[in-house]
Amino acid sequence: LIDEIEKQSEIKLGELKDELKSIKVKSKDFTAIIDDVLQSAVSVGTDKGLGSGAVIDNRGFIVTNLHAVNGAKIIRILTYGGEVYDAALIGYNDVADIAVLKVNAELKSLEFGNSDDAQVGERVIALGNPAGLSFTVTEGIVSAVHREGPNNLKIYLQTDVPINPGNSGGPLVDANSRIIGINNFKMGGFEGLGFAIESNTVKGITDDIFNHYLE
Repeated sequence: LIDEIEKQSEIKLGELKDELKSIKVKSKDFTAIIDDVLQSAVSVGTDKGLGSGAVIDNRGFIVTNLHAVNGAKIIRILTYGGEVYDAALIGYNDVADIAVLKVNAELKSLEFGNSDDAQVGERVIALGNPAGLSFTVTEGIVSAVHREGPNNLKIYLQTDVPINPGNSGGPLVDANSRIIGINNFKMGGFEGLGFAIESNTVKGITDDIFNHYLE
């Protein structure tokens, strides 16, 4: 009986902590979740340049933009904890500009949120590696949903979060610590016009890649 009471108390305490985080984030303060989500953001370095990525499975699967790794002979990822791993490109979708990398390590992962639930005006944060400044966090709002991109597909969230070289491929995260987009590009010549590939599209692509890889 004592063990059961202790177990229930731990569950209630965990629920209370999550609720407090949610309250803090809804009050426009993301500090409650930043330490957690940064554990799942990675810097992607190649012999061609730098990018960002997000761990989406704790077995070492990472999503990023294809253009960040396309044609690279060497791909390495740097974790928030300072570990460096060689990565292999295991699959991609060139139309959506999505690639999945695999490293031989267990890493903390982020879950996908439902991008169809994203609301205009909703506050979000972008995690990435702009200009080589690893693990930078920027905050903004969702400006529009289902925007059409250069591939003529309406699969983009428009945000006012800055997306700079090296930032693409990193996660766009909501107040529930879930990925609602993968940062992709910004509109040249304009400030505050960034675009992220919607999480539902990304998840569909990564699930297909997982299924083929794990067969």
